[in-house]
This record gives sequence, structure tokens and C-alpha cells, in this order.
Amino acid sequence: TSAETLGGAPVPGATHWATKVELTISCENLMDMDVFSKSDPLCALYINTSGSHWYEVCIRTHVTRYGYDSRPCFELFVIDYYFEMVQRMKFCVYDIDNDTHDLGDDDFLGELECTLGQIVSSRQMTRSLLLKDKRPAGRGTITICAEEITDTRVANFEVSARRLDKKFLWWSDPFLEFYKQTETGWQLAQRTEFVSLNTWSPLTESLSVCLQVDCYDHHVSGSHDLIGSFKATLAEMQMGTHVSPAEFECIIPKKLKKKNYKNSGLTCCLPFVQVVKEYTFLDYIMGGCQINFTIAIDFTGSNGDPSSPQSLHYINPEGYNEYLTAIWAVGNIIQDYDSNKMFPVFGFGAQLPPSWQVSHEFPINFNPANPFCSGIEGVVQAYQQCIPRLKLWGPTNFSPIINHVACFARQALRQSVASQYFVLLIITDGVITDMDQTRSAIVEASRLPMSIIIVGVGGADFSEMEFLDSDDKLLRSPRGDVASRDIVQFVPFRDFQGNSVALAQSVLAELPDQVASFFNSHNVKPCVSDPSQTVGLK
Repeated sequence: TSAETLGGAPVPGATHWATKVELTISCENLMDMDVFSKSDPLCALYINTSGSHWYEVCIRTHVTRYGYDSRPCFELFVIDYYFEMVQRMKFCVYDIDNDTHDLGDDDFLGELECTLGQIVSSRQMTRSLLLKDKRPAGRGTITICAEEITDTRVANFEVSARRLDKKFLWWSDPFLEFYKQTETGWQLAQRTEFVSLNTWSPLTESLSVCLQVDCYDHHVSGSHDLIGSFKATLAEMQMGTHVSPAEFECIIPKKLKKKNYKNSGLTCCLPFVQVVKEYTFLDYIMGGCQINFTIAIDFTGSNGDPSSPQSLHYINPEGYNEYLTAIWAVGNIIQDYDSNKMFPVFGFGAQLPPSWQVSHEFPINFNPANPFCSGIEGVVQAYQQCIPRLKLWGPTNFSPIINHVACFARQALRQSVASQYFVLLIITDGVITDMDQTRSAIVEASRLPMSIIIVGVGGADFSEMEFLDSDDKLLRSPRGDVASRDIVQFVPFRDFQGNSVALAQSVLAELPDQVASFFNSHNVKPCVSDPSQTVGLK
């Protein structure tokens, strides 16, 4: 089967390298345009990642076979998938009547427009084909099946060494650094502790990578001495046995010129303790995991009077402000991973009618029993309708809404499979008032299937938000409890003025890793591990 690969490098603006997804296409009940013979259908795929420009995938897929029910099955497409981008796709089906490349003189059988996010979140998707004027193309349908192309098995293995060079008197304190070979060069993957007995704790690494292993003698000062290096694949490391383990020479290349130099010691790799599958983000999404998206909007007085053009809540003649731009940018991507597209939206920091008491957690549709808005369009409508009914007040408290979402995430944690993950988008204009309570709430939420995205609008000092986005070291609560992982991603809106695509890419790029690492660390499997069982789940 032939396949067309869309890139091997990131598309412009993408923040992460792509995951490759294989799309299999079949059709049913195509319009019969040939009187005396079976039609010869072709599927052309067009991609749109921004604006109105569509470009065609280089190779068009012809029918490879007809099923027992005369259903045409096409060749495969291999697509680069980015979670943090809206990748619009258009599948156009034609009946080919000649050998020319131009499709304008062939019979058009129908098309489907969708996003790659919709396809992977459904895993198998069947839709009606439409004509150019959006009328149904007879009874024609198209079915698209998605499959991730990757080997995600990992190996747990043990490493020991012998006859290492002595770097201080008669002993050394060796440790190992493992580097993976990537598209941009060798990247540090993990580092062991330093030991005196030359045997390290069990390690975990991907089966499919080539490794460079550097062995150092540890010094408290940080100026560690290189003992030697070697390169090997995990398959090569596995070739030994407990009786005769695979051994690799630790070499210092510049010493090879010396006449009697052989090596600086031997590193032994014992047989694998265990080979396991490490599930990816798409394993969980294609298995039926729903991304539950909640939005929290800052209605404190520092935003300014909404009727004034200087207010952050002022909606300009084009129907936008910074709050709405952030909602559209993030929501347009995440909505593909929530099957019912009903999003709870809350406000905080405003006085509410009729009592005019300040609330730090109120549904913007004023319906506590049903705070959900239908689609991102419903969110925008509810936001526009609620602003005239509020009095912007204060203070700026995050902890009530974080604890609210965490309550539902805690319930989901009781399930034996990965069915739900929660994402909270907080859009705010100022400094947090309840910082201690917010830190405690985030630390507690880090142990749950939950992530928090904070977008800062306006020109305020957001240094405290940067503190919550603990990229360098894990967040601590005031009591000293340490977060189990980093779940907060903060970006100031002003850094992306006029570029909502870049804003979405920045705040969402870490989310797939957060989802997969949480469920893997808790040994939670996807809802359905057999692809054939996912049909009809969503």
C-alpha cells in the first residue's frame, strides 16, 4: 500500500513535533456516474491549518480493492497530527474518466469537511458526502479510520559496571547519563544516581531508540569526570543473559590514540525485567477518554466598566475582546475532544442580582442546576448576555473554581479506566488575592486527572502567575506539600496580540503529555484498547 506523508518536521507555528496518524478511507453508496461500467473513484485530500487556503496532499488515493459489498477501499494517508492546532481537512471523491491530473473534467461524487481532531477523537467516523452546494450527494457516505503509528513499548532493565577507571585514589562514584537520538541531535533522557557499588536502580526506556550512555565520576563541586561512553540500542542490550550479560566498552575517544588503551571499563546490561506498553495521548483519546472543558472568567472591578472602550470586557464593533479571543482560540481546539460539546462556564469576583452579594463561582447563564453552554458559540452568547446583569467587584479568588472542578476530577479518579480528563481555563486580568489557598488547591489537583490553563489579559503584573506555572521546580503549598506534577500553563495574552493560533499552541502544547503521563503513572489503561471496539462510543 502506498502512503503520502505530510511533513516530518513541524508545520509553521507548531510547538511540538508531530505524531504520525494513518488514515484509512472507504466509501459506500457512491453515485453511479458510469452507465456501462463500475465507477473508478479517487479520493483527494486537502489540508487547511490557517486562513482560507487549502493545499492538496501530493498523492491522491485510488481504490485498492472493492469489498464484498462493492464498497471502494482507498489507499492510506499518513498525516502529521498536532493536538494544539486546528487541522481542517477536506476529502473530495471523484469518478476518474481520463488520465489528466486536472480533476475539473472528472465527475464529482461528494466531499466531507472536518478536522483531524474530530477524526482521532472518534477513531472511526462515518459521515454523508455533500455536493459543492452542501446538498447530500445521493446516499453516498465516507468512513475514515485513524490509527497512531508508533511503538510505545518501554523496557525496564538493570545496568551494572565493572573495572571502571579509578578517578580518586582507589575508588570512584559513577553515575550514568542516557541520551536519545532525536531529529535535532542527542538529547538527555535520564540520569542515574551516583553509586559506589557500580550497580544502579532499574531503569525504563523506549524500545525503539538508539542510546548514547556517558559514565561519569561524581564530584560534589559539579565538575564531574568522564569515565567513558558507548552507544547501543536497547535490542543490543537485551542480547545477553544473567549468566553472560551484554557488555559494552566505556571509551574516551581521545585516549584511543594511546598504544595500550583498550577501554575505561565495562558496562553490563542485564536482561530486561519487563517490557510494557506505555500508552500515548492518542491511545487514551481513541479509547474514548473525554476532555471535559470548563471556563472561568474574571469579573472583578479592575477590568473596568464594560460600557467603556477602555474596559477589558468591552466588546468592540467586530464582536471581540481579549476574553472572547482567548475563549475562541482554546475552545475551538478542545471542543473536538468532548463528544456532547456542553461546556460549564463560571464567573468570579462580581456582585449578582438580586441580593448583589459577591460570588467567586457562579454560572454565567445564571442556572446553577445546568451551568452548561452549547458549544463555543453558546459560551460566547452567554458571556455577552451576562455582562449587563453584573456589577464588577472583587477580590480575585481562584481557589473556589479550582476546587469545584477538582471535585469532579476526584470522582473520575475512582473509575478503573481513563474515561475523563478535566481542563480548566481561567481568564483573568490581575493579581490573585487568595494565593495561599490557590497554591493548596493546585497541589491537591495535581494528583487528579486535571490541568489548568491561565490566560492573563490586560497589562497587569503577572509574576505571581508565572510562579504557579512551575516549569523549573514543582509547586509547594504553604504547608510544604509538593505537587505531584506540573499542571498549570500560564501565558500573558499581550504576548500573542493578533495571533490567536499562536496563543492556542502555546497554552495547549503541554496538555497531551499531561494527560498521558497522569494515566500512565497511575497505571490506568484506555477505556478500550482494541480499536475495533471503539466504534459508536462517542
